[in-house]
Amino acid sequence: MHAAVVRSFEHPPVYESLDTPKPTSADERLVDVLATALHPRVRSSADGSHYTSTGKLPMIPGFDGVGRDAGGELRYFILPDTDLGSMADQVVIDRRRSTALPADADIPAIAAAMNPGMSSWIALRRRIAFEPGAGVLVLGATGSAGHMAVQIAKRLGARTVIAAGRSPERLASLRTLGVADTTISLSGDPQEIGRRFGEIASEVDVVLDYLWGPVTESLLPALIAQRLEKSRQITWIEIGSMSGLEITLPSAWLRAVRLQIVGSGQGSVSTHDIVAELPALAHEISTGSYTVDAVPIPLDQVETAWNAPCPPGRRIVFIP
Repeated sequence: MHAAVVRSFEHPPVYESLDTPKPTSADERLVDVLATALHPRVRSSADGSHYTSTGKLPMIPGFDGVGRDAGGELRYFILPDTDLGSMADQVVIDRRRSTALPADADIPAIAAAMNPGMSSWIALRRRIAFEPGAGVLVLGATGSAGHMAVQIAKRLGARTVIAAGRSPERLASLRTLGVADTTISLSGDPQEIGRRFGEIASEVDVVLDYLWGPVTESLLPALIAQRLEKSRQITWIEIGSMSGLEITLPSAWLRAVRLQIVGSGQGSVSTHDIVAELPALAHEISTGSYTVDAVPIPLDQVETAWNAPCPPGRRIVFIP
C-alpha cells in the first residue's frame, strides 16, 4: 500500500510504499480508505507537539476517515492512538469505533466535518447538561471547528448564538447562514474589543472556547465586569488553544461570578461516550444539515499540500 509517512517532526510527511497492515483480532477489519482530513490534531501529532504524542517515528498520521470494508459498506471510523494512522490506501479499523454511512454519503464532507463537529457536539452533549434555550458564545468561530460549533449550537436548541472571530468574511457567512444571531470581531484595538465583547456576551450561558491563551485572558474579565446577574452560572468550555496554551486565572474571577470552567477533549470524555455520539452526528452531516467546506487533494501530493496556505474555515481532505 501507499501512505503518508512522518520520518522527522521537522518535515512534512512523504508519500511512500509500505507493507499493508493486517487485522489481529475478530473486531478488526482492513478497509480501503476513501478520504481522511488534515485536522489540526493531525498536524500536532505529526510534529510531535500533541499531548498524546509518544515521540516515536516513523509514523503514519491521521486518526479518522471514511473507508469501505470488504462487504462494500461505507464506514466513518476513529482510530485508537497508533503509529499506523489513516493517511494511507488501507488501514485496520476496529468496527466498534466506527459507524455505518449511507451509500450516497458525501465522503469528503464527512471526512472533513466529523472531527471538528465532534468537538462542540461532544462538549454540549457529554461534558455539560446543555439545556435548549441557552445562550451560547463560540470563541474562535471563524475556524473550521468554530464554524461547525455555531451551526451545532443552533441545531441543538440554543436560544441565541454569538460568533466571535477574526475573519470578517467567515463571520458574515455565519450571519448569512442564519445560525449566528450576533457576531463580534476580534480584530482591532484590544480595549475596544473587550468593551464590545463585554456588552454583547455578558449574559451568555455557555462559552465554547477554541482560542484560550491571551485572547481568553483579556476577554473573560470583560465579560465578568459587565455581567448583570453574577450568580447566574456561566459555563466556559475549553476546547482548543489556538491563541495560547495557558492563561493567568486570578482567584477573584472565580469569586466574582458563578463561573464553571471545564475542558472537553480526548481524556476528559471516554472513548465509549465519543463512539456513542458518532451515528447521530454522521447522520446530521449526511443529510446536509451543516455547511462544510472540504478541499479534496490526492494523497500523493501530501508533502507539498501539508504546509500550503488554506483559506480560513476550509479543510484539506486527502483522497488516497
